[in-house]
Amino acid sequence: MNQRVLRVLEYHKIIEKLINHASTNMGKELAEQLQPVSHLDEVRQALAATEEGRTVYRLKGLIPFGGIRDIRQAVKRSAVGSMLDAKELLDVADTIMAGRRLRKFLLDISNEHPIPTLQGLAGEVFELRPVEEEIRAAIDNNGEVADHASPELKSVRNEIRQTQARVRDKLDSILRSPDCQKMMQEAIVTIRNDRYCIPIKAEYRGVFGGIVHDQSSSGATLFIEPAAVVQLNNGLRELEVKERREIERILTRLTALVGSEAEILQSGLAALAEIDFIIAKASLAHEMKAAFPRVNDEGRVRLKKAVHPLLDRSRAVPIDIRLGDEFNLIVITGPNTGGKTVTLKTIGLLSLMAMSGLHVPADEGSEVSTFDEVFADIGDEQSIEQSLSTFSSHMTHITEILEKMDFRSLVLLDELGAGTDPAEGAALAQAILEFLRKRGAKTVATTHYSELKAYAYSQPEAINASVEFDVESLRPTYRLLIGVPGRSNAFAISERLGLRKEIIEDAKSRMTTEDVQVDDLIRKLEANQLQAEKDRQEAAAMRKEIESLRRQFEKEREQFLLQQERMVERAEEEAREIVKKAEREAQEIIQELRKIRDQEQTSFKEHHLIELRKKLEAAAPTRRERRIQRKVNEAKEIRTGDSVQVLTFNQRGTVLEVGSNEALVQIGAMKMKIKLSELEKLEEKKQEKTRGIVTRKSDEPTKLELDLRGSTIEEAAYEIDRYLDNAVMAGLSQVSIIHGKGTGTLRAGVHEFLRNHPQVRSFRIGEHGEGHTGVTIVTLK
Repeated sequence: MNQRVLRVLEYHKIIEKLINHASTNMGKELAEQLQPVSHLDEVRQALAATEEGRTVYRLKGLIPFGGIRDIRQAVKRSAVGSMLDAKELLDVADTIMAGRRLRKFLLDISNEHPIPTLQGLAGEVFELRPVEEEIRAAIDNNGEVADHASPELKSVRNEIRQTQARVRDKLDSILRSPDCQKMMQEAIVTIRNDRYCIPIKAEYRGVFGGIVHDQSSSGATLFIEPAAVVQLNNGLRELEVKERREIERILTRLTALVGSEAEILQSGLAALAEIDFIIAKASLAHEMKAAFPRVNDEGRVRLKKAVHPLLDRSRAVPIDIRLGDEFNLIVITGPNTGGKTVTLKTIGLLSLMAMSGLHVPADEGSEVSTFDEVFADIGDEQSIEQSLSTFSSHMTHITEILEKMDFRSLVLLDELGAGTDPAEGAALAQAILEFLRKRGAKTVATTHYSELKAYAYSQPEAINASVEFDVESLRPTYRLLIGVPGRSNAFAISERLGLRKEIIEDAKSRMTTEDVQVDDLIRKLEANQLQAEKDRQEAAAMRKEIESLRRQFEKEREQFLLQQERMVERAEEEAREIVKKAEREAQEIIQELRKIRDQEQTSFKEHHLIELRKKLEAAAPTRRERRIQRKVNEAKEIRTGDSVQVLTFNQRGTVLEVGSNEALVQIGAMKMKIKLSELEKLEEKKQEKTRGIVTRKSDEPTKLELDLRGSTIEEAAYEIDRYLDNAVMAGLSQVSIIHGKGTGTLRAGVHEFLRNHPQVRSFRIGEHGEGHTGVTIVTLK
């Protein structure tokens, strides 16, 4: 991209903002190097990555970049065998730890939210915990090699401390000596040339023996190493040399460890830099209240409520821009300081931002295009050194643009044809615009020439636009009106400023009829445009209100459905309690039947059956309970021939006739008229299997086996319980339950249920000929 255009459109100021949002030096470098690209897929990928960053920024706010250092040079040096110092190694350990933390942070988010680009980069970040632990084991948080880095270092440092203590003790005894006190300038121990000394007055140099290492600026004080500690100091120096050698050995070992992982570290650092760069773009987009634009490579630009990114968005007037669809050329006219140049820069800069993967300060649904080149001739770039006038400077740049542009270019021209004779300038401007139109370039030009307004009207691929001006306040509104040419407003402004009316009337009379008609036409177009904009805003407000009402309706509907669901759940719970109660009472009746059978060892007497039937009827749900069941289960229309359950007698029957409120039902050999409310329609299937549950007609004889294959454990438990009750009532003593072999899960569930069932005496796996492990034989009490 042309660097001059980037400078003219102030692209560098956006880059400066982006750099300030980066957290690491590596991320700042990527931000500084950012340039627009024209490849559509690359732009879309970069914009999508920025959107991922915004997702992370929106969910978490603060991103954990703390501790990441720029260790690229240190890693390079370690790879070639150059020894790193302790501080550099500590930076490596800190960066490894910070990278691991950031990696986990992003991968945790990716488990719940799709961030493929950041997830991929996070996967490239190093997890070199052994390297980090080795470094931290040898180097403390102050960047110093610790005593415990090696046994040799610990031993040498202990000797150094012991020797230093002996030297100090010896010097302290000299300082306390009465004979020496009068010779001392101060009773202190100091260090000169890495050796312990004491300050002696110069006149006692010949009396006090030792080695002079330094003297004061006045020469009155000599810093002397007493002869008594020379040997100790020599030993101390030898120990310090050993210490340095051991430290170098430790640092060399750690450097080699880092160097062995140099390739992984370098790729991980590149991923960290890219992550920081993406988050910086997201943070800038958040600051600018920018939107994720759609992108095309067809030259189509549709910016909604766009604002120049260097203006305060809370005060700037947003503009709507369309280009490259119905028309490829926009001619903007209007007064000076009205916003024409800002409009040009907004179009150009937002296009460059999008092509750089940056979101643009505009409303959602905005669309931009990629361009091979963006050209701009904006502002007065007169060059005194080159002796070029304003016109010459503009023509130089425009000539260069016309030589390089093509149909994949965006061309922005400010005050086209200005700086020369108006007639010639207008003609030249029309010729330039015609050349650009024929080449298919997407062009936006500003001008004061009325001839260009007529040109835009005469060309189907061109359109007029203007920046609005408030004549009452004599101030521009900065609003862009597409489809309406600008008016000079010279007469209105002069009149508002107090120019004599007769002068204004004289000026009007000097205008041609054609000029007056054009001015009136423009005034009417502007009024129509304003009315259309007002209508559009009212329609938008109405749509917003309708959308709000729709959301409110949906919310209330959801609340109603939730309330309804809760009511059904409560009804179902009540019904379940009723059924449980009936089952408990039925169980008691069955136990009593069993007891009678065991005691009498004969068939049941009729009076026993009548008495127990009364108990069963009493155990059946009451009318209120049945109403609850009917509320839960949607009522079905009963017709002649339907099989029904007679709730009053808990018996099955067939409908013979249906009246308005009652039906004639045959129950066994009897025919009875029963109210429809006491009937429940049954499905006409001898046997059906629903979700693995086997159901059986109540009047069928109880079989010697129950097939549960395909059932869940819960469904099997329900079927077994019902089947065993029927088996006991039928007088069976042994039954078979078929559960299949499979994984054994169903068999285990069946055995667990049988183990606690009150009617089961014992059970076992089937033998040869009985089904082996696929069948369980149950003995009843």
